[in-house]
Amino acid sequence: MKKTITQLVPERILILDGAMGTMIQQYKLEEKDFRGERFAHIPGQLKGNNDLLCLTRPDVIEDIHRKYLEAGADIIETNTFNSTAVSMADYHVEGYVREINLAAARLARALADEYTLANPDKPRFVAGSIGPTNKTCSMSPDVNNPAFRALTYDELSAAYCEQMEALVEGGVDAILIETIFDTLNAKAAIFAAVRTMEKMNVRLPLMLSVTVSDVGGRTLSGQTLDAFLASVQHAPIFSIGLNCSFGAKQLKPFLEQLAARAPYYISAYPNAGLPNSLGMYDQTPEDMAHEVKEYIHEGLVNIIGGCCGTTDAYIAQYPALVKGAKPHFPASPPDCLWLSGLELLQVKPDMNFVNIGERCNVAGSRKFLRLINEKKYEEALSIARRQVEDGALVIDVNMDDGLLDAKKEMVTFLNLIMSEPEISRVPVMIDSSKWEVIEAGLKCLQGKSIVNSISLKEGEENFLEHARLIRQYGAAVVVMAFDEKGQADTAARKIEVCERAYRLLVEKAGFDPHDIIFDPNVLAIATGIEEHNNYAVDFIEATSWIKKNLPGVHVSGGVSNLSFSFRGNNYIREAMHAVFLYHAIKHGMDMGIVNPGASVLYTDLPADVLGKIEDVVLNRRPDASEHLIELAEKLKERDRKSTEEKDASVNLEFPEWRDKPVQERLQYALMKGIGDYLEQDLTEALSIYNKAVDIIEGPLMDGMNHVGELFGAGKMFLPQVVKTARTMKKAVAILQPVIESEKEEGATSVGKVLLATVKGDVHDIGKNIVSVVMACNGYEIVDLGVMVPAETIVKCAIEEKVDMIGLSGLITPSLEEMAHVAVELEKAGLDIPLLIGGATTSKMHTALKIAPVYSAPVVHLKDASQNVGIASRLLNPQTKEELVTELEMEYEVMRKKSENLRRETVTLEEARKNKLNLF
Repeated sequence: MKKTITQLVPERILILDGAMGTMIQQYKLEEKDFRGERFAHIPGQLKGNNDLLCLTRPDVIEDIHRKYLEAGADIIETNTFNSTAVSMADYHVEGYVREINLAAARLARALADEYTLANPDKPRFVAGSIGPTNKTCSMSPDVNNPAFRALTYDELSAAYCEQMEALVEGGVDAILIETIFDTLNAKAAIFAAVRTMEKMNVRLPLMLSVTVSDVGGRTLSGQTLDAFLASVQHAPIFSIGLNCSFGAKQLKPFLEQLAARAPYYISAYPNAGLPNSLGMYDQTPEDMAHEVKEYIHEGLVNIIGGCCGTTDAYIAQYPALVKGAKPHFPASPPDCLWLSGLELLQVKPDMNFVNIGERCNVAGSRKFLRLINEKKYEEALSIARRQVEDGALVIDVNMDDGLLDAKKEMVTFLNLIMSEPEISRVPVMIDSSKWEVIEAGLKCLQGKSIVNSISLKEGEENFLEHARLIRQYGAAVVVMAFDEKGQADTAARKIEVCERAYRLLVEKAGFDPHDIIFDPNVLAIATGIEEHNNYAVDFIEATSWIKKNLPGVHVSGGVSNLSFSFRGNNYIREAMHAVFLYHAIKHGMDMGIVNPGASVLYTDLPADVLGKIEDVVLNRRPDASEHLIELAEKLKERDRKSTEEKDASVNLEFPEWRDKPVQERLQYALMKGIGDYLEQDLTEALSIYNKAVDIIEGPLMDGMNHVGELFGAGKMFLPQVVKTARTMKKAVAILQPVIESEKEEGATSVGKVLLATVKGDVHDIGKNIVSVVMACNGYEIVDLGVMVPAETIVKCAIEEKVDMIGLSGLITPSLEEMAHVAVELEKAGLDIPLLIGGATTSKMHTALKIAPVYSAPVVHLKDASQNVGIASRLLNPQTKEELVTELEMEYEVMRKKSENLRRETVTLEEARKNKLNLF
């Protein structure tokens, strides 16, 4: 009987296959190969839909699998990377998803079994390939509406279930969720995988593979690798690793980081080096093997394969490398609570206390409630931002109000938070008494959040059902000290309820104790009711018992409840909180919902104030409340002043940058995505600059240029860049009336620009930023969106009489499509300048492949900030001629350099062959 993957992986390093797409390109397939007779009726282009070949050209896919198996692969992936209804909808074949996955799995299964039968000592396995889809659940595709999502968690999870059920039925040995760029997408896939395996009564190894998007080591959606590990910690993970993004050398530092922290087996399948200026991979199999050898010799991996640019020739290098090599030994599981937003928060014993910001709670902040009611989300976000700046390590969000649609507002606000990197870097506590609100919130967050709260008040069955779902969604949980008898008020009752809940969560719901946070109920003291006087002491005593007897758990509480009797007197309330926290933290309270901006510290309290408050908190004398009330009356004036200061502080005054010159303030606001002062600062700037457009081209574009530099250097990540674009858009909207009035006073119209992401590519973030920048400078934008065929671009360019065309693309196939668009423009006899941009594009590719096939100027632009300057030159006949001359000279130099390099390569290759022939 053959060993399973789980049995083999501790024994030796397993070999995964290489790139499917790279191999398919070698077969030079045409549209008819992808379409066949069966799909003749499907509109649009099917070429590029590689997964469809499982139905139309299974012989090609079989041949590729066979080549990888011959090369020594232990694991082959199904050709199903894009086989979800979400991705297949772009090709109008979403109705064939089940059939594609089933055919792909059965095809790979048959070949793996054939090779296992031929050599039982080297069993072969099939991993069901699950791609990220072409949409992201964590970010808005609409720069003007950051709360919008093109896809919901439920829609994506359902699509994944459909795919996975077919793969499991087809006989895969493992589920591989790969090229993860958005952790929320991955969490939806994990949720679907667990549901699918439960439904089909199977247990398969769950493999995850992440792709980092920049040299800073973050995912496209902005998470660090440590934060990602926290986010998926709940999953039954077999292996975790990295693929795509970089070559083996560039990927190694991130692999080392992952291997050091992840308590799972480690996989890696890098690209064949970095792509050249034409989007091709030059690294030889031997060179890649030399770099991969370091992974193996340093014990970093258990599974090794190849991604973009790799073929069977690359995989054939691996058997010799892994022979006798010692596989990686997984790291120990974390011994503390891990939470995450975009960054990891480790709640360690030496942290002392975790501040959970309380101000984004409609039940506790009248201002926040008013802002949500009035849909003033920007101001509401400012409250969240200020809490993080004041030191909140977690943000509590509560939308429970009788006049609000709590579920809708929770989703909207959490989506908005995700668009604010300075806020979303910290974890979120989803706070609600309504399960449907909690569940909706969990489906919005890519990080590992906290649910506040569940309890036993509706019995064990309901408690366990919600607990299990919270765990499946990947969150920690706050358990309130309630049961069927009601709220636990004494220390004995608090201990009784918490101990029972602990046993249920650990023994029946499978919770890691570190993910359990007890709230033994912070109740109001000094209310005039004698039974309430000991509530703070009861909490502290229960906390001490919980920490000693329920290992691993944390204790939290809503601290503001304590001083409810003194609402209206902020100084006394903050002083009570400071005293209570001082004593509760010493006894084990390690988290709490507090105001991180509170200014009253325990050590700052005068002796007489401290004494009277401690009498109340620690219940040291029967008349303690009366003495505190007398003190409160004396301090009323001080409290009024404190209140005024706090009201002012919520207006987000930032003296450290508000005192700078207006140009610097505008640049800072743009870089940080702060729109609160734009009207004020732009009004001031208008008194300095001659025209509104000068402000855009001056400090605002300077800020955007700096953002581009930081992003390129890996010092900013995508959500921050998108937020910058959004702030730029807001600034332009404010200046627009002035720009229009300047036009009316004689300013000439600038020009019309057509923008499109080319066919085969669904990425448009870069194009949207270009649109914002050019619109800011008075250009009329015609945006055709994504997946735009060449004929549509040509037709629209003629009908709209545009002055220039901008083509965008993020993936390598887009390069070929851009050249095709240029050919079609030439055929149509057009003479419209062409602007080329996108992550895979380069000046070299533009010079060699696009400019030669089009008579009009073709300009490569490395970032959005260059568009305005180039466009301006192209629209002026004199500067246009100068630019064309410059380009022709530059392109000619590049072509000669490329030709010389090609000749040298051919000569070296011939010499290499001749040398080999000697032997």
